[in-house]
Amino acid sequence: MTAEYERLRTQDGVHIWQGRAPDLLDPGDAALLSAAELEIVRRRSERAAVRYAGAHAALRRILAGYLSVPPERIRLGRQPCPRCAHPEHGRPRVDWPHTALDFNLSRSGSHWLVAVAVGSQVGADIEDGRAVDVEGSSTLVLADGELAHMRAQKDEKRRLDVFFRCWTRKEAVVKASGVGIAADLSSIDVRPAAEGPVRVIHTEPNGPDNWLVQNLPTAPGLFAALAREATSTGPVRLRDYLQEIHDHDSHHNEKEGAHAA
Repeated sequence: MTAEYERLRTQDGVHIWQGRAPDLLDPGDAALLSAAELEIVRRRSERAAVRYAGAHAALRRILAGYLSVPPERIRLGRQPCPRCAHPEHGRPRVDWPHTALDFNLSRSGSHWLVAVAVGSQVGADIEDGRAVDVEGSSTLVLADGELAHMRAQKDEKRRLDVFFRCWTRKEAVVKASGVGIAADLSSIDVRPAAEGPVRVIHTEPNGPDNWLVQNLPTAPGLFAALAREATSTGPVRLRDYLQEIHDHDSHHNEKEGAHAA
């Protein structure tokens, strides 16, 4: 493991990486993906394939920075579902190398977000604020108090903001717990009137009952949230993927130039 991994572990923190997929498929991205991931790329439309490949290649590069192995050698899998024990739709995990690193990837349009922690469960969600039937959707996914808070807002924009604050917080919680879309979102109260972090109760078999949930800063038009175990109270650090990759490549090129000289 790298020094970056050890810092994250000792601080009991969470790193949040944000980025955006390229407009065209990068052969370098495709080269990092597993056979299963490449099959998913092959079956999708061109735009969807580029976004999937870009986000999953970025995820592998990020994980490699903690695990000290080439990104293409990392094997990813899933934990068994906490409800049904099915091995194909539980929480994501690193199957190789063996590690306590935990991560969660969320995508919306060309935007993606990755949360990384060590030794505790994390979930993240990002949404692009696309046009939705707020009134119709909210009755299906919001708890009574959340719905009342949303309807009390004075204009459509504020109602939309509350809806997506609720939506991303709920999605982050159910992704952290490992049940995803199988959960009844209306049963999870994420207290949208509070800026956060807020404590949220959500129980699944063999997992934590209490979660610490917070909004994440994003570009205009985007909404994002992080959920982690309530016992994990270390710092949350935001990291810019494109900037750090650029800095890494520049440093690598400088070293190569020095060796050539």
